[in-house]
Amino acid sequence: MAQVEKRGGLLRKSSASKKPLKEKVVLMYDEIFMTEDPSKCSPRFWEELFLMKVNLEYLEGKLESLDGEELMKIKDNINCLFQHCIQALGEEHPIRVVNALQTLCALIRGVHQKNKSTSGFDIINMLMGFDKAELCMKNLMESLDSLLCAEGSESLKSLCLKLLLCLVTVTDNISQNTILEYVMINSIFEAILQILSHPPSRREHGYDAVVLLALLVNYRKYEEMIQLLYEFKYMTIYAAQLRLGLEKPKNSSSALSDGTIIKFQCPDQIVVWSVNPYIVKLSIVDDEATLNGMGLVIAQALSEYNRQYKDKEEEHQSGFFSALTNMVGSMFIADAHEKISVQTNEAILLALYEAVHLNRNFITVLAQSHPEMGLVTTPVSPAPTTPVTPLGTTPPSSDDEHRLHSGKLCLIILTCIAEPMRHRKKAADKNLPCRPLVCAVLDLMVEFIVTHMMKEFPMDLYIRCIQVVHKLLCYQKKCRVRLHYTWRELWSALINLLKFLMSNETVLLAKHNIFTLALMIVNLFNMFITYGDTFLPTPSSYDELYYEIIRMHQSFDNLYSMVLRLSTNAGQWKEAASKVTHALVNIRAIINHFNPKIESYAAVNHISQLSEEQVLEVVRANYDTLTLKLQDGLDQYERYSEQHKEAAFFKELVRSISTNVRRNLAFHTLSQEVLLKEFSTIS
Repeated sequence: MAQVEKRGGLLRKSSASKKPLKEKVVLMYDEIFMTEDPSKCSPRFWEELFLMKVNLEYLEGKLESLDGEELMKIKDNINCLFQHCIQALGEEHPIRVVNALQTLCALIRGVHQKNKSTSGFDIINMLMGFDKAELCMKNLMESLDSLLCAEGSESLKSLCLKLLLCLVTVTDNISQNTILEYVMINSIFEAILQILSHPPSRREHGYDAVVLLALLVNYRKYEEMIQLLYEFKYMTIYAAQLRLGLEKPKNSSSALSDGTIIKFQCPDQIVVWSVNPYIVKLSIVDDEATLNGMGLVIAQALSEYNRQYKDKEEEHQSGFFSALTNMVGSMFIADAHEKISVQTNEAILLALYEAVHLNRNFITVLAQSHPEMGLVTTPVSPAPTTPVTPLGTTPPSSDDEHRLHSGKLCLIILTCIAEPMRHRKKAADKNLPCRPLVCAVLDLMVEFIVTHMMKEFPMDLYIRCIQVVHKLLCYQKKCRVRLHYTWRELWSALINLLKFLMSNETVLLAKHNIFTLALMIVNLFNMFITYGDTFLPTPSSYDELYYEIIRMHQSFDNLYSMVLRLSTNAGQWKEAASKVTHALVNIRAIINHFNPKIESYAAVNHISQLSEEQVLEVVRANYDTLTLKLQDGLDQYERYSEQHKEAAFFKELVRSISTNVRRNLAFHTLSQEVLLKEFSTIS
């Protein structure tokens, strides 16, 4: 029997089985998913739509529920919705702008999810239509640029960045996201820089801006040539015509201001050599406020990682490193059960890499102190610079392979830093408040060397670590900079690493060519022996080098025995071991020259065990009779090259970051509640 309900003074029948009423915005979405134009019967349809609170889940779900044929039937309505979203971005009423931005997010994500297996051109056609795509994207990018640069709502700026991040990351491989071709043509680079250069905007949006820039820089980074057919009239052709002012391609070639070279081979074909304009522009930024702003955002994100790692370590009742040491050191701990899991922020590391690698001016930012980082204030807005779940972070994992990749990225960054390393002459007092950046890098390399000798030996990372030290020494030698550093710590770490390689010879040789690493270590000592008088701070430092070699002579003797054994056999390691044998010639000469004299000194003076000062006295007295061989090429190194050696690594890294950014955007950053609350008082 039907129940009688009383609502607002009226009686009406009610049934327990009645369907729940749909909200109005859902009903309007349903009209869009019909084949008819929804504005035919309702002229104010689009105006009303953007006053309705967006239902992201319903709109995306509806798009994903349709098959390809059904989607094509409503293509015109989707195109119309996309265009009206862009028009709404120019409205004065911020509620319309908010709803338009969120609707665009849902549209872009929904269509891409449905069309993962199809080409990018199909996506463009479905969202905008080929004939309108150029103008649509131009208007969209101009509107976003205006909103980002205006002195308006911070929430609107935040949502603009979220939309751009959504647009960039809808495909795992961002280089297959052909919509980004329009983002290259209609650059928002200057808007990103403006955010980073102004403290209030940077505090609110700096993190998203830096991640966005890092991703945009990686769009088609390694593609030198893209060949397209003119007869299809796709958007890149339109872009080329628009920028060159051509109506029809002719046999010619032209260079654009952003570095793009377009060559027209015939009326039916066009070949485009394109340089990503974000790469070009980032490489020439020299504005101090912008570079410092970028550095601050990166430093704050890394500091947050360090804070989290410190908290985790304190739970385990152990000590902790400082600054970037945490980022590298926490990724490798010898015993699996001791691993401390903290989200690794690969997106911010990628941003740091691109800044260091592309912009020669950014290196100066690394050596500066940032007073803002020491200021602890309560933010006025609930939106922090670094989100609670930062975009582009990888969830905590005990996976060794992931830790290796993160550590590799850190060492690549340090490699880029080491090549143009800035140095300042300082006193040798480690208690001084400031030291050259090179000292911090050397400290970190020493720490890495002594803390990562483990069963799953990270050979690639050790090679990179030793390469960083070598490049620093080459710079010291070239510029004759006498760096006040505790070199003994480095020498001791290197010798201990050699001992580890020898004691684990059988296990390591099953997986690695340990002689490559051994040769690099021996040649570091050869660098000190041959050129140390040009960069070690004092003559006594050079004496201490010889003392350390003599003191640890047994390790070098054992190494020589091992490589001699393998170099005299016709085995797999004959050639590699022979190189180490030859490299040891001067170290062995030092040992064989001074040891008999030290023993003679002890016998004459009836001393069973000499002190360090007594050994040094013997060393200083017998330099003149020491004969060493000149070794060529010790101060030469291969410069870092991303294109040929690291491209595959970075492609996979960017793919991972894109996936994580998309995941975090989808679940954490598109809530409308804060936005609508901000505008609730606007009439």
